[in-house]
Amino acid sequence: MAIALNKIKGAGRSKGPPKGISEKEVANVEEMSAPRTPVIYEVVRRLGDDEMARPITSLWWSGIAAGLSISFSLLAQAILQAHLPDTEWRPLVVGLGYCVGFLMVVLGNQQLFTESTITVVLPFLKDTSWRNFWRVCRLWGIVLAANMAGTFVAALFCTFTPVLKPELLAGMVEVSRHLTEMSWPTMLLAGVSSGFIIAAMVWMIPTAETAKFAVIALMTYLIAIGGFTHIVTGSLEAYMLVFAGEWLWWQMIVQFMVPVLIGNIIGGTALFAVISYAQVMEEI
Repeated sequence: MAIALNKIKGAGRSKGPPKGISEKEVANVEEMSAPRTPVIYEVVRRLGDDEMARPITSLWWSGIAAGLSISFSLLAQAILQAHLPDTEWRPLVVGLGYCVGFLMVVLGNQQLFTESTITVVLPFLKDTSWRNFWRVCRLWGIVLAANMAGTFVAALFCTFTPVLKPELLAGMVEVSRHLTEMSWPTMLLAGVSSGFIIAAMVWMIPTAETAKFAVIALMTYLIAIGGFTHIVTGSLEAYMLVFAGEWLWWQMIVQFMVPVLIGNIIGGTALFAVISYAQVMEEI
């Protein structure tokens, strides 16, 4: 953003203020002008570079924290569902709970796998070297494993300790059952949609400023009410189904993890990240 504003300021000094606009109003224009697309690209790309440069230990514990935090999405949904009548509009309200975990993760700067499908891919697209390819694989592997470990611990804690009331635990399992109704192709395509939405959210955040809360809530709410699948939040749901005896481990891996992971990567990387790079590659 600073780069774009400096260019605007430089243009203002060389040509003078437009007719009928004072110097003070020119400054107001500079403050209100949205950054150009290459500026947004550079912000996200540098974020990806910084993430790939982090030590393994930092990535791991940040990913664990994200897995634990994201579990509050399912818990919030179960709480809302337990206190609402069984009506046609209930899913629209219950979906609001899905935003909670994402708000904790994104505003807390914790490592979430689906965010990295765009942030670390942009540096790779700019410099498609084996070194950058290894850096992408390194971060993806560590963060995905850490996220899965975090949601696994959360599922164990919710299922086998007396921390939750029986109706809330039953509510978490009930919310999770939508996964059992989806076929493999549906899981994949729903994962593509989810991956694209999360990547779009990451792209929007640099310009959101004070509206970050609203951007995160709106985009993740869309995932919830759209019935799309997300590898991290969905992994908690899948674990809950396994612990409840409604799914076997192989079903969780084959029917959920494989198609959703592929879908999230396609949506976030092959679609959004590549398109985002394509629209600025002649300007950077």
